[in-house]
Amino acid sequence: MKILLAPDKFRGSLDAPQVCEAMTEGIRMVSADIETVSLPMADGGEGTLDLLLWYAGGQKKTAQVQDPLGRIINADYGISADGKTAFIEMATASGLSLLKPEDRNPLLTSTYGTGELIKLVMEAGVKEVILGIGGSATTDAGIGMAKALGWRFLDTAGQEVEAIGGNLSAIRQIIPSPLAAQLPKFQTACDVTAPLYGPNGAAVVYGPQKGADAHAVEILDKGLQDFASITGLSRETFDSPGYGAAGGLGFGTVFFLNASLKEGVKLLMDFCDFDKHLSGVDLIITGEGKIDNQTLQGKLIKGITGKAGAIPVAALCGTLDATPQQMKEMGISYAASVLNRPQTLNEALQSGYAGVRDAAFYLVNLLYK
Repeated sequence: MKILLAPDKFRGSLDAPQVCEAMTEGIRMVSADIETVSLPMADGGEGTLDLLLWYAGGQKKTAQVQDPLGRIINADYGISADGKTAFIEMATASGLSLLKPEDRNPLLTSTYGTGELIKLVMEAGVKEVILGIGGSATTDAGIGMAKALGWRFLDTAGQEVEAIGGNLSAIRQIIPSPLAAQLPKFQTACDVTAPLYGPNGAAVVYGPQKGADAHAVEILDKGLQDFASITGLSRETFDSPGYGAAGGLGFGTVFFLNASLKEGVKLLMDFCDFDKHLSGVDLIITGEGKIDNQTLQGKLIKGITGKAGAIPVAALCGTLDATPQQMKEMGISYAASVLNRPQTLNEALQSGYAGVRDAAFYLVNLLYK
């Protein structure tokens, strides 16, 4: 029997490689003869940087950059072992987790720090940049990032506009950066399929999570529309899936960096040659902290079941909040929570490894012959 392990992290409890280790230990309790292949996964958000380095054998580095409110912080990034590829997770510089709840306001936040990281790796001479854009604190369409790279934004009086979300409507002129002709290849990994603006766009859907009240959402959505209108691109362009990711940074990386935009899980699958590892596999076990209706929205498990073909896919999770119909739509043959008794959140986080190990044992023990 051959089993492919392809889980995401269990947020706050285990990173994806640790989930693979726990699953492997549980399977070994069934039989040492079962072959396992570990391909830890991520969807483009938190954890993507570490996994890309895990696969590439690269080195994590740290730089001082601005956080979403312009304060100096240390942010991580990575360089591949051959020095040709850089890995950046925008959340390390411009992420929501960097701000206290009372400081969260996408009218005031900026992706400038992410741009600083990009400029740094460009100066290091990399040929390609893989940028994960999940977990943002921003809704600035990437103008902060662009400003750090030398782009300029002017108002009706020809004055510089501060590159924050609340100022998008003030921009009347976009002046390209001298670096625009020297860009390496960019790939952007995103975990949502939202358009740039409108009822399903960056501000309306995700703004409230970042601290925007109803009035702020209106300002931001109008700002995204106004900014889009001066780019010279067609109206249909802004409905492209993923353009609204990370407060419009998905669009920003395409417009300012000429990036190719990919679903995070697909990008990571390509990076680790996922398809090549499917040969001879009898079962795929995936998982993440929570499986619910959001899992259908282009994220990890849906991506894996799309690749699995006739191979059954089982999913282990902390919280299982999906109906049988939703599971069928995801393509999951079996799903189970790793929690086996009533417990507090803290207890659940602390017992994550044992829970995953035991759940993997119960599943495979039933199937193994």
